[in-house]
Amino acid sequence: MLIDIRKLNKTYIMGSEKVEALKDVSLHIDKNEYVALMGPSGSGKSTLMNLLGCLDTPTSGEYWLNGTEVSTMNDGELAEVRNRQIGFVFQTFNLLPRLSALENVALPLVYAGVSREDRLEKARKVLESVGLGDRVTHKPNELSGGQRQRVAVARALVNDPAIILADEPTGNLDSKTSYEIMSLFEQIHKAGNTIILVTHENDIAMHAHRIVRMRDGLIESDQINENIVSMASAPAPVTE
Repeated sequence: MLIDIRKLNKTYIMGSEKVEALKDVSLHIDKNEYVALMGPSGSGKSTLMNLLGCLDTPTSGEYWLNGTEVSTMNDGELAEVRNRQIGFVFQTFNLLPRLSALENVALPLVYAGVSREDRLEKARKVLESVGLGDRVTHKPNELSGGQRQRVAVARALVNDPAIILADEPTGNLDSKTSYEIMSLFEQIHKAGNTIILVTHENDIAMHAHRIVRMRDGLIESDQINENIVSMASAPAPVTE
C-alpha cells in the first residue's frame, strides 16, 4: 500500500473558534491508482491534499507513505519526503519566470543534490516525454498556458516520485488545452505513476479510476469510477 491514512484529524484555531477541517478521515491508496479527490469549498479536500503532500501535519491520527510514518515528522524531514516522493502540479503552474523551461524542470534535482550536467540531461528527457523537446530554452512568458502546465508536469515527474499530486491542474486552461493535459495524465498513469487529482469539476474527475468525495471534513463516498473518460476514445473539443 502506497498511502495509508488512519483516523486523521486537523483542527485550526481561529481566534476563539476551533475549526475541524478533517474529522477521523481514513483512506488507503495503492501504487498506480488514479484517484480524484472532490468536494465543495470547505469540504476538507484542500486540507487533506496538504497532508497527503506533506505540506502540513495532522492534529492527530497517522499517515503512512510507502511504509514510513510521516505524520510525526518535523518540517525538515517532511521537506525531504516531499522532494523524493511527491511531484506537485498546481493550477497556477508555479514556474519561476526568469528560468527557462529546462531550468524550471531541473529545479527539484538541485535540492536533491544532482550534478548540473545530470540534472539538465534528465530535465531535457522529461520535457521531451511531455512533447516540449523544442521548447527547452523558452521562458514561461514565451509559452502558452498549456505548454506552461506541461513544463509543470515535467517538473513534477523529474524526480521519479511515488505520487503525482495535481491540484486543479486544468483550472486556468481552456477546454482544448484541458483535454491535452488530461491526455498527458492518462499517459503518465499508464506508465505506472500514482496520480491524485484534486478537483471540483465533475468532468475532470471522470478521468480518474476512483472518486473520493468529501463534505464537512468527512469522506462522503469512495467509489470506483464505472464510467472512466479515456482520452483514447474521447473526441477532442472543437475550437473556433
